[in-house]
Amino acid sequence: MRRELREAAAHAFVSDLAVPELAPDERHHLERVLRLRAGEDVTVSDGAGRWRRCRFGETLEPVGDIQHDERPLPTVTIAVALTKGERLDWAVQKLTELGVDRIVPMAAARSVVRWDADRAAQHTERLRRIARAAAMQSRRTRLPAVEDVHSFADAAALAGAVLAEPGGPGPSLDHPVVLVGPEGGWSREEAATDVSRVGLGATVLRTETAAVAAGALLCALRIGLVGPG
Repeated sequence: MRRELREAAAHAFVSDLAVPELAPDERHHLERVLRLRAGEDVTVSDGAGRWRRCRFGETLEPVGDIQHDERPLPTVTIAVALTKGERLDWAVQKLTELGVDRIVPMAAARSVVRWDADRAAQHTERLRRIARAAAMQSRRTRLPAVEDVHSFADAAALAGAVLAEPGGPGPSLDHPVVLVGPEGGWSREEAATDVSRVGLGATVLRTETAAVAAGALLCALRIGLVGPG
């Protein structure tokens, strides 16, 4: 991460970097929650890797050139089975902080939660808001894609997909799409699919913990923080 992003008083997203303007809710967050004062440095991004430094005030005053961060490769995707309560919210927040590029809510056979068609869009929009806030906090210049809910079959068909399962080999960037199932495990039909496996440790993890573990390992491999096993 560049020093300017790390050391700015805050980070936010705008639609136009040439004439940056904060959305009302994000301005409220910076003014009322973070208590920024006029004249403090902030960074703003378009969510697609472009960003610049600005001076905070009644308007945002650009004080730096527009920068561009290259997209990290390969794209890291975590598909996570629907869970009860706020556990999926937490997983999306942490996966965003870690640098995961794509988050796919997934309806597995043994998922204890089902999103009906009328409310699925509301659930997904909430997850996108959570990801946006987490990207601001973690100073990301690219917003993760939080996709509409997938069936297991659609998630398993993604290029590079593997199923998280105890006893599998460690994560690899050759398979940057990890499917994390519900705590009841994969159904017999899901387990019978011709998809490779990946292990995430010696213990049985909750769904949200396994998702974060997979995201952390793949992102660490991608930046060279750890080496392949």
